[in-house]
Amino acid sequence: MLAHLTIRDIVLIDQLQINFDKGLTVLSGETGAGKSILLDSLALALGARGDGKLVRQGQEKGSVTASFELPADHRVRVHLQRCEVACEGELFMRRVQSADGRTRAFINDQPVSAALMREIGAQLIEIHGQHDDRALVDPASHRNLLDAFGELEGDAQEVAAAYKDWRSKQSELEHLNRKVIDAEREADYLRSSLDELTILSPQEGEEEELASTRQTMMQAEKVAGDISEAFEAVAGPQSPIPVIANLMRRLERKAVQAPGLLDNALGALDRALIALDESSSALDQALRETEFDSHALESAEERLFALRAASRKYGVPVEELRIFTVKMADDLDALDNSTERLALLERQASDAEIVFVSKARALSQKRQHSANALEAAVAEELPALKLEHARFLVDFQSDEERRADYGIDQISFWVQTNPGTRPGPMMKVASGGELSRFLLALKVVLADRGSAPCLIFDEIDTGVGGAVAEAIGRRLERLSQQVQVLSITHAPQVAARARGHLLIHKAVVNGEDRVKTSVEQIDGDARTEEIARMLAGAIITPEARAAAEKLMTDTGI
Repeated sequence: MLAHLTIRDIVLIDQLQINFDKGLTVLSGETGAGKSILLDSLALALGARGDGKLVRQGQEKGSVTASFELPADHRVRVHLQRCEVACEGELFMRRVQSADGRTRAFINDQPVSAALMREIGAQLIEIHGQHDDRALVDPASHRNLLDAFGELEGDAQEVAAAYKDWRSKQSELEHLNRKVIDAEREADYLRSSLDELTILSPQEGEEEELASTRQTMMQAEKVAGDISEAFEAVAGPQSPIPVIANLMRRLERKAVQAPGLLDNALGALDRALIALDESSSALDQALRETEFDSHALESAEERLFALRAASRKYGVPVEELRIFTVKMADDLDALDNSTERLALLERQASDAEIVFVSKARALSQKRQHSANALEAAVAEELPALKLEHARFLVDFQSDEERRADYGIDQISFWVQTNPGTRPGPMMKVASGGELSRFLLALKVVLADRGSAPCLIFDEIDTGVGGAVAEAIGRRLERLSQQVQVLSITHAPQVAARARGHLLIHKAVVNGEDRVKTSVEQIDGDARTEEIARMLAGAIITPEARAAAEKLMTDTGI
């Protein structure tokens, strides 16, 4: 239930804190005292569109905080947990409105979007009035209300799950159908391409390896000629080694004839022979290392060029050709197996459709029974609300071709206000006063099913009096046994049945050229005086006070 409402710097309100209790609470006061300001403030805390004009003149910002006491297992707590918003203990919803039009929203002091605040607010409070677009008159909600009345929420969830399963399988079937059609259109191309790539058989990392091998071979080919020429000069027919060796032998024979004269020369020649011999061996080794099969270079180049040509043809990097080949093979396998797969999916989709239609038909029948029961229950409430000649109707249209997650039923609440007139949607046919009374009858019937924990009725007794006002009061009191009810009223018959009474008044601020709105909890003589004012008007007579006391006594207050 709504426990507290705190308002700061909103329109005519400086600072205001209102405490609420269970049961029926009425808010009364002179016309223009500020009742609409309270509703606009509360709506702001529930996620309504902000407006910089709501901020009290001269202030930069205003704020509204609504706090709620909820059971631990309330669906709002579950919703907030899914949204990762802390929700233990009392629930606080705060909205800060800046004069420049910007707003900020908080739930339990955690910043949230205005959209989330609206979702939560709609589950906590319903506001009903003659011309209030926040009332539950949207036909989109009527199906859910009927399901709540007939306790069919579980059946509706099963239908929604069956619809989701059917649509999922149907979507999978349609996707495969499109894929098969596309594949069949390209089947010949796929097969020829796969044959080409299979023969090519690209391997992972092959391009890099081939490019490296090709580069090495080309570099070796360039230096091999120079090495061969050097080897020829050192060890070939024109090699200086035999000439030097022959000269050394001749000099060695002469050396004995001139001791010491040729020692240095012979040493140098010996070292030269050794160096030439080592050079010959090194050049021979280098030649062997540069030897390669020219066909191998040609083969590597052909392979590399073939891979790169395939890469350009299929628009795929060389390193991804192998994966591309596997994918093409998979696509062809899928195409080859598509007939069997399509048949399986068609059976699954057909079975899922049968399940959905069966559950939707069963739910539709239950809804029809619930619709009849709801019409009867609301009809019982109408005579006392001076709608004895009116009829409440559930316009029920079932069409298996119009399928959705809610089933096959289009449901809207209609009314016939007078015999012989044409029934029509409640919002279009009923006048303001009639609409509010129809809504009250509906809420009484639906009080413990699908209702928010707090209901606010904004002057739904306007334009009625006497027995009708008494009937409205009785039903609000009865409704308050199931949920918290707040009623802004001008009817003393309604006010007399309330458990709590809040008086709204407007007064000039001392020493300032402005007025402010205040709210006070009244009981005892003050409450008697207010109900007497509601009965008599501006001048309260002793007779009015006596009538107020009798009215409160008759209602047991």
